Amino acid sequence: MKNQNLVCSIGVLFVFFLGLAEICAAQKLAITFDDLPLNGLLPPGVTRAETTKHVLEILKKRHVPPVYGFINAKKLEANADGAEALKLWAAAEPVGNHTYSHMDLEQNTAEAFEREIEENEPVLELLKEEANDWHWFRYPYLHEGDTVEKRRAVRAFLKAHGYRIAQVTLDWEDYLWNTAYARCVAKNDAKSMEWLRSSYLSTASEFLDLGREQAKLVYGREISYVLLMHLGAYSSTILPDALELLKKKGFKLVTLEEAQSDAAYESDPDVGLHDAGTLLDQMMQVKGIKDPEHAEKPYKEIESVCQ
Repeated sequence: MKNQNLVCSIGVLFVFFLGLAEICAAQKLAITFDDLPLNGLLPPGVTRAETTKHVLEILKKRHVPPVYGFINAKKLEANADGAEALKLWAAAEPVGNHTYSHMDLEQNTAEAFEREIEENEPVLELLKEEANDWHWFRYPYLHEGDTVEKRRAVRAFLKAHGYRIAQVTLDWEDYLWNTAYARCVAKNDAKSMEWLRSSYLSTASEFLDLGREQAKLVYGREISYVLLMHLGAYSSTILPDALELLKKKGFKLVTLEEAQSDAAYESDPDVGLHDAGTLLDQMMQVKGIKDPEHAEKPYKEIESVCQ
């Protein structure tokens, strides 16, 4: 009888720890950066190369797994600073396709969009190293097609050309703070810069929580997440705080490949959607599920600060 009780106790413990393992696995998160070599404006005297170098140093110091940077090669035209920034990134981290000029699929035909994908490839090929699979694609604006015909056409093109879609499941629109930060640095406005920091972190916290709640509503569980960030003026200043926030929230940083091995990324709403947002936003919309209550992003305040 004692042996039977012992076996039962071990079984209970096994189930308990298995549950903990599943919870931990559900908290995996991959960080990605869009709009390389730079998003938004820079403070006076700051270069794209300097900004990129500082971000790379932070990622290395924090032992962050490989971080895909999605590039728009048009930004390199007559831009030696941008070219240097991109070389620095590609020497340290993988790169992917974000279209040549950050084209909006909602405002263009599928054929024009596909040409933009191909036009971006020569630069990706030049930057390619053996360990870097650049056949990952990130939709600009997260717009995957305002009609189902566009959506299907581009997806078919991507599949035929060996691309995987780098989806997004967590996003607090961090790019909003980049140009605002550049303005505040130019004015040496310390009070406003402190507000930028607090508003950034509170918004990030709010939308991390929202994304996790969306996942539970859509899939009945937490998933492995892909976070969208943008390489910009504020990145090297706020990134350590952002990484600390992710740690406090219980996320384990992983590669994009590992995050998207989650079965959730096999989902395709397969409908035309206007300004659809993250994969979770899309699935919520298609399933007719209402978002939990949450604070909105401070768009107007960010736009007006340090003007």
